[in-house]
Amino acid sequence: MRKSKAVSAWSLVAASALVLSACSGGDSGSSDQNGSSTDIKSMAVGKAQNGENFKLADTKGYEGTVTVGIDDGYSGYNNDTPDTNTSYNTYVLTSVLAGADVLDGNNKVLLNNDVFDSWEVTSKSPQTVVYKIKPNVKWSDNEAFDCDDMYLSWLAHSGKAKTSDGKQAFLAASTTGYQLINEATCKDDLTFETKYTEPYLDYKGLFNSTAIMPAHIVEKRANVPDITKLTPTSDAAQLKAAGEFWTNGFKAFKAEDMPASGPYKITAFDANQKAVTLEKNPNWIGGKGGPSKIVVKAMEDTKAMATALQNGEIDIAASTQPDATAANTMKGLSAQGVTYGSASQLTFEHIDLNYKRMFKDKNLRKAFFEVVNRQEITDKLLKEVQADATPLNSIVFMPGEQGFKDLYSSKAGLGAQAAAKTLTDAGWVKGGDGIFAKDGQRASFKISHNQNTRRQQTVEIIISQAKAAGIEITDDQDANFLKGGRLAASDYDAALFGWSAAPFKAEQKSIYITRVDDSSQNYQGLSNPTIDSSFEAAVKATDEAVQLESYQKADQAIADEYATLPLFQTPSMWAFKGIDRTYMQSYNGVLWNAGEWEQKK
Repeated sequence: MRKSKAVSAWSLVAASALVLSACSGGDSGSSDQNGSSTDIKSMAVGKAQNGENFKLADTKGYEGTVTVGIDDGYSGYNNDTPDTNTSYNTYVLTSVLAGADVLDGNNKVLLNNDVFDSWEVTSKSPQTVVYKIKPNVKWSDNEAFDCDDMYLSWLAHSGKAKTSDGKQAFLAASTTGYQLINEATCKDDLTFETKYTEPYLDYKGLFNSTAIMPAHIVEKRANVPDITKLTPTSDAAQLKAAGEFWTNGFKAFKAEDMPASGPYKITAFDANQKAVTLEKNPNWIGGKGGPSKIVVKAMEDTKAMATALQNGEIDIAASTQPDATAANTMKGLSAQGVTYGSASQLTFEHIDLNYKRMFKDKNLRKAFFEVVNRQEITDKLLKEVQADATPLNSIVFMPGEQGFKDLYSSKAGLGAQAAAKTLTDAGWVKGGDGIFAKDGQRASFKISHNQNTRRQQTVEIIISQAKAAGIEITDDQDANFLKGGRLAASDYDAALFGWSAAPFKAEQKSIYITRVDDSSQNYQGLSNPTIDSSFEAAVKATDEAVQLESYQKADQAIADEYATLPLFQTPSMWAFKGIDRTYMQSYNGVLWNAGEWEQKK
């Protein structure tokens, strides 16, 4: 699933949607380490990682509290609804909720062997995947983590459960992959079987950590005796009650309704201070290492985050919002025992143009692309963080991946003169104020984004570039733009944010295909039959060559629409002291292996 980051990083969530602020990509090996300390690369794997399996190592741990700074605040225990689906929730929940997969720092997809014994394709026709849960896995409230929880995950994400008025009972951020499962069965308490109507190569991205909510809590609060007896076609009233609680009941912090299945549980949440406190889950079945307590604080000002590390207010600075000044501050703290790291993320920064407003005019979209010099943005804002950072020229593929093609160098950054010509040829006329207009509509609009210094600087650069072409742009900075509902409600002209994805490209489908209901992440109103059919063909493909060709066709069609302008693949930057090793995983942040951190000797 894509998730938005305030980064919204290429905010994909495994198996269903992108997350606001992080992005998609494949298992392409270790990330670029440009600018990092020399030992950072070795920290990208878990201490007990073995082959295709991941377990948290049983270490001596860390007595005391580790304080972590991230860019934006935690906002919801259920991160798979459209208005909570952000990378910053994932960064906290990765150590609180257990799923079938774990991603290491190299974006390798591993079986979560602390909780699952296996995930096995037992048949190819129909595709059948069987999950085996380990015995004695429990939630922190002492209830069993078992097949009921997997079944609820499918029911909530399938898109098949409807209320009596035909609306979705569960409002999931994405249904990709899950909607292809037509049979989900608990063979016993520890065996969950899924049968697909069509092949789905990215099945390992389903049932990730944030997708699996506690079924026993939903049963209790929605008065549903047994969630596994609730089917998409069963009692509409019970479906509505279960879906209402799943969608909305996990939002306000209530500890008794938000148990942990991972190594840490949430024990406190201060919305005003934007701080979440995590303590060890006493029922965690895996390794017993890690800090006694972890406090995660939101620090939107990356420079302030770096200063907080320098002053000893935090132990880890973990930012998906690269900032040159902050990077230089953190690099200069080596004498204090600080280790600095930077790596390319599965996240990309981009600008979406809203088809529901003035950007329904393709010529205006084209002129906007032409006027934006992305190289200037990259040079001014990223070089100190990652010296070889360059503009991104694909939406579907990351540089170095098989299938990547440069689709945007010929469309973007062509200059003010080219943009002005595009508008003039399309009947736009420059007025006395120097701004183009057509049919009473001036070429004047806002670029909206969350409270973020680098994004503000990005817009400032674009304002200057556009002015020379007769286009007027205003900076619309809103601290709640991503998590307050404006993005999901399409309340913008142009939206500057990021998508974060696990390495499963099928999750991108939800963002770019024609929107048919509120579960879609296509907030900009893009609708193109070639994009739709290409993603459909890619997701259903059984042949990898056909899949690749279909994704390339979708990528080309998105570019030809002038719908989304990719700016750059976002490099992370993080620094830490007092801990033996941390690595900022591209999709899950630094806490992905917090349960094995140790005090630095």
